[in-house]
Amino acid sequence: MKDEGYIKFNIKQTGKEIIPKNNFLKINRYRKKLHNLGLIGMYKKGEKKGIGFGNISMRTKDGFIITGSATGGIEDLDPEHYSEVVYVDIGKNYLEYNGPAKPSSESMTHAAIYKQNKNVDSVIHVHSLRLWKKLLNKFPTAGKSAKYGTPEMAYEIERLFRKTDVKEKKIIVAAGHREGIFVFGKDLKEAFSLIQKVFSI
Repeated sequence: MKDEGYIKFNIKQTGKEIIPKNNFLKINRYRKKLHNLGLIGMYKKGEKKGIGFGNISMRTKDGFIITGSATGGIEDLDPEHYSEVVYVDIGKNYLEYNGPAKPSSESMTHAAIYKQNKNVDSVIHVHSLRLWKKLLNKFPTAGKSAKYGTPEMAYEIERLFRKTDVKEKKIIVAAGHREGIFVFGKDLKEAFSLIQKVFSI
C-alpha cells in the first residue's frame, strides 16, 4: 500500500498553460462538493497517512482536464492544480499533458473510460470503504490483479465495456484498489448525481 498515490506511468509535459477560467470554475465546483463529502481528500491516519485520494476529470476537444497529482488533501484548488492530458498510449504506459501540475496518478484509467465511450464527458474517482464493500461485484468490477494507474487497469476497463453492462451502470468498482470507485457520465452533473445516488445506499 505504500505506493498509493504515486504516478506509475511515464509522462511528458508539452506546455505550461493554465486551464481556462470557465473550465476551472465548472470542474472545481464539483470537486469541492466531493471534497466536502470526504470522497476526495487525504488520509489522516494509518499506513496511508498523508496520502491524497480521489480525482475528477472533464473531457475537452484535445483530451481531458484532470486534478493534479497529490492535490487530494488541498481543500480549495486553484487553476494551477489542474492539467490537461492531451495524449495517451496505454500500451507504452505513457501520456503527455499541458499545465503546471502533473496529472493525477489515475489519469490512465480516466483515459481508458473516455476511449471506450465517446458520450462520456466526465469521470469521477472516489474512495469510500463503505461504498466499495457494498458495490464490490454487484456492479461491474475490475479484477483484483489490476492495480491503480496501470495499463492493466486500463485494459480491465476495456474488458468491462466489452463484457458487462458498465455502459448503462456507469460505475466501476476496482477490486485491486481498495476503496476505489469510478463513476462517469455525459457531463459533470450526471456523474455527480450518480455519486449522490450510490452514496445514499
